[in-house]
Amino acid sequence: MRILHIDTNHPLIIEQLTAHGFENHEDYKSSKSQIESKIDQYDGVILRSRFAIDKLFLDKATRLKFIARVGAGLENIDCEYAEQKGVMIISSPEGNRNAVGEHTLGMLLALLNKFKKSNREIERGVWLREENRGSELDYKTVGIIGYGNMGKSFARKLKGFDCQVICYDIKPNVGDENARQVSLDEFFEQSDVVSLHTPQTPLTTKMMNTDFIHRFKKPFWLLNTARGKSVVTDDLVEALKSGKIKGAGLDVLEYEKTSFEDFFTDELPASFRYLLEADNVILTPHIAGWTAESKTKLAQVIVDKIIENFSEK
Repeated sequence: MRILHIDTNHPLIIEQLTAHGFENHEDYKSSKSQIESKIDQYDGVILRSRFAIDKLFLDKATRLKFIARVGAGLENIDCEYAEQKGVMIISSPEGNRNAVGEHTLGMLLALLNKFKKSNREIERGVWLREENRGSELDYKTVGIIGYGNMGKSFARKLKGFDCQVICYDIKPNVGDENARQVSLDEFFEQSDVVSLHTPQTPLTTKMMNTDFIHRFKKPFWLLNTARGKSVVTDDLVEALKSGKIKGAGLDVLEYEKTSFEDFFTDELPASFRYLLEADNVILTPHIAGWTAESKTKLAQVIVDKIIENFSEK
């Protein structure tokens, strides 16, 4: 089987696939149209998020048996059309779920304890203790929206705290010993912290908007380590200013490019500048699942799945 790699990944992918008899070709610079012109020569494609795999691409990929995405989200792949054409979709959320869980917990603790504000003040020679009195996680209710690999990982990290963990998911019966699944109405009523762990779909795009925010009974802290387009930034800023949202930890931004390698920096709106300046907002550049360990694990999961499904017995 011939495999085309169109994004750089951990070298173990090519090393191990070669050892199992796969023929590996690398092309990290050609345009999408150039890739399309030769994709009919390949049985498999391995990528991260370099460009979208759409119907045109799939129609040209007449020999394709699988698309492997080194990561979790699949919004850049027309999965339904691929499956219609008999192309298997492979992803590796198991590889970075632990990293995402740890990052989310770190953001939450930093927000509750005003790390950003107090650090900024000390850099200016200001020493304020009472003004930086924090809030403990114990006895709060943490609400998780989307209870798959990432949501479950975050819930496991919360086991060491005396907090209640609830989850909401469109799929039934996904709750477990770490999080009790509840209705959306109960989620709105109980949550002190809201953490998003949803894929990007028509249901989740712009989900966290003014109407959604104001359905929560209590002011809450918001965490988003999922997809930036789930949160309407203007509405988030409005809620931060009013106190409806107490603080936000954002690893993803509405303004990110689809490759996740950069974000749109031309004429960024005032709402984004507010996030940069706010003491109760922590921003990171889409790195929640981006650890040294997860790079290896993401690659290994992909290799294992390809070998399991396509290696000659």
